[in-house]
Amino acid sequence: MLLQPASSYEELYRGFRWNVPARFNIGVEIADRWAAGEPDRIALLEYRPHGEAAGLTFGELATVSNRLASALSRRGVSRGDRVALLLPQGFEAAVSHVAIYKLGAIAVPLALLFGVEALEYRLQTAGVRAVITNENGATKLKRIAARLPQLELIASVDGDDGDVVGYERLLREGDGAFVPVETAPDDPAMMIFTSGTTGPPKGALHGHRVLIGHLPGFQFHHEFAPRPGDRMWTPADWAWAGGLLNLLLPSLYFGLPVVFGRFDRFDPEAALGLVEKTGVRNAFIPPTALRMLKAVGGIRERFKLGLRTIGSAGEALGRETYDWARAELGITINEFYGQTECNIVLSSCGALGVSRGGAIGKPSPGHRVAIIDAEGRELPAGAVGQIAVRRPDPVMFLGYWTNEAATREKFVGDWMTTGDQGVQDGDGYVTFFGRDDDVITSAGFRIGPGEIEDCLTGHPAIALAAAVGKPDVLRTEIVKAYVVLKDGFAASPALADEVKSWVRERLSAHEYPREVEFVDSMPLTTSGKVIRRIFRDRARREAAA
Repeated sequence: MLLQPASSYEELYRGFRWNVPARFNIGVEIADRWAAGEPDRIALLEYRPHGEAAGLTFGELATVSNRLASALSRRGVSRGDRVALLLPQGFEAAVSHVAIYKLGAIAVPLALLFGVEALEYRLQTAGVRAVITNENGATKLKRIAARLPQLELIASVDGDDGDVVGYERLLREGDGAFVPVETAPDDPAMMIFTSGTTGPPKGALHGHRVLIGHLPGFQFHHEFAPRPGDRMWTPADWAWAGGLLNLLLPSLYFGLPVVFGRFDRFDPEAALGLVEKTGVRNAFIPPTALRMLKAVGGIRERFKLGLRTIGSAGEALGRETYDWARAELGITINEFYGQTECNIVLSSCGALGVSRGGAIGKPSPGHRVAIIDAEGRELPAGAVGQIAVRRPDPVMFLGYWTNEAATREKFVGDWMTTGDQGVQDGDGYVTFFGRDDDVITSAGFRIGPGEIEDCLTGHPAIALAAAVGKPDVLRTEIVKAYVVLKDGFAASPALADEVKSWVRERLSAHEYPREVEFVDSMPLTTSGKVIRRIFRDRARREAAA
């Protein structure tokens, strides 16, 4: 299932074969396997701007994760239970993931950006039994704990606090000789919530095989990693599929050290400093972050970078950024594509000549991707249709948590639909063409308007709301909200700012509307649904003007 040397893309693609074992556990594969042979090998490095980087070895990762798995087990967490992670990049987040997988439980990564309403919905939907977080997350959880009857344990890396158990205390309760449970590839390992592009966010359930499914695509866009000296980093939150599955887990599988830095927000100067001082060789950087790096002048003169590969995904990269990276960084950015449900299925690989500005790339080895029509028929080159992935595929999700109807609707025959429109040219390159849903792509995040609109109409002044993406040079799109006020309320700049804060505090910092416009009426379908298309077109005209 690993990539073998080949002289061309065609040879590589045709010769690839999956080899999924009968037993596979993500935690064992990314920690214990390396600890058994090379316990002193570095797994994680914490970048510290004013001192030496702190490291965690594979031996330590294996032992500490055993202690945590043992402690969770003693507190009643067992196979199949959902354990949420509400943590920033860090040693504790990686250890917690490994422990949960070894326990046979299901990891539910959640972003610290989420407000209490967004957290409550996801924790309730998943039936989460335990949460590992920090003081920030624990403060939010205390506000909603009474409405989460299945939540029995909150552990904080910042120590004990009343009903919150300290992470270090948990480790002291555990046994470093814990024996991981045996899991099959299809046994559930993680649940990652979608952006809620069609209705409320859904929990995409993945088996342990999801890591196997990511390996060839990861190797492809990192040009046959692992190579001597490779060292990985991403600014993407490990709570998202991008940070977790595009970089953290496959890197550890290959025994590659993963660098992280504790930044509150992406700072291009600080990011370049991290890459330089820690010797990062390989990075996953979403397009918005790359555009922010473009604004830093004289990178070659000011920073000594040893980058070998950069992968990018989450939104369209664009030819301009692609050309800038070649000229300024001396690197061909390898763009790739996937979704929470089925990831890294299209990719580029400059080392094999699979690279074209403005295009995503070609199907990654092991994945069958095509452009289809509404009936599931494959379309010829040059025809616009929906990007789809054929099952079975190891990287594909098991289904949506407790939502069989939505799972069925995701497929047309054996094709998993993406909701994204694309076109494939005669050379096999796929170009993202547009969307057939209302997803908003902002700074690498796929944002569903439904959750934003629901939050907006919870404001006491708002009767109806529509959220759409407005084109933006830096972020691809920003969220813009069009709202109808209730009787007795008047539009004002102060109210617009209040509405922005309302969403930011309740959902997240990446979902709040950066623009709010008050309108007199809301166009609705006969079934009462907001016709977002009207406002989306209006926002595009505004941006063009």
